[in-house]
Amino acid sequence: MVVLSYWTYFINGVKFNTKAQDDVRTVQNNGVYLLAHTMQVASAKDKNPIVSNMGFYGVIQEIWDLDYQKFRIVVLRCDWIDNTSGLVVDEFGFTLVDLSKIEHRHDQFVMASQVKQVFYVDDPMHRGWSVLLSMRNREYNDVIGYDVLGDTRIECEPFTGGIPNVDTFDDLVGEFGNENIRDGCEDIWID
Repeated sequence: MVVLSYWTYFINGVKFNTKAQDDVRTVQNNGVYLLAHTMQVASAKDKNPIVSNMGFYGVIQEIWDLDYQKFRIVVLRCDWIDNTSGLVVDEFGFTLVDLSKIEHRHDQFVMASQVKQVFYVDDPMHRGWSVLLSMRNREYNDVIGYDVLGDTRIECEPFTGGIPNVDTFDDLVGEFGNENIRDGCEDIWID
């Protein structure tokens, strides 16, 4: 049995990276948020558990593609932030997380389709804490060339050998097609 593992994976129009992949890049795509419907108790003696939604924040450590022959599932192995000691809301309403406070070590996996992407920015006022940010997804296209791959695809990094030598407008259209020409702008020719 073999499990495929990736550093980068696109699912539902969102690009997810592992922490190791983001450590060597300037972008960050390893933060995730899971909203779970859970039963919460105050202590082991609590006779009145409350069922409600609870948010979990994590960092992707591994991306696995599980192939069950009849279907495939992408799961993320995450380090989940401790909700009691690693999560606070400051006086301005910002959610701060301590990425070193990890919990749920026996329950690290989540399906990639269940999470939202979040970003962690170091807080200059509180050493060791990060401000939690969420943004709209960029909605990457799930198409390579003319082949539609559905809601998942593997990232293929583009390779560019350099800027092409273009002497005329016709050479540009012939080599790259019309997709690289901007409409609605006045042309400016530079000698």
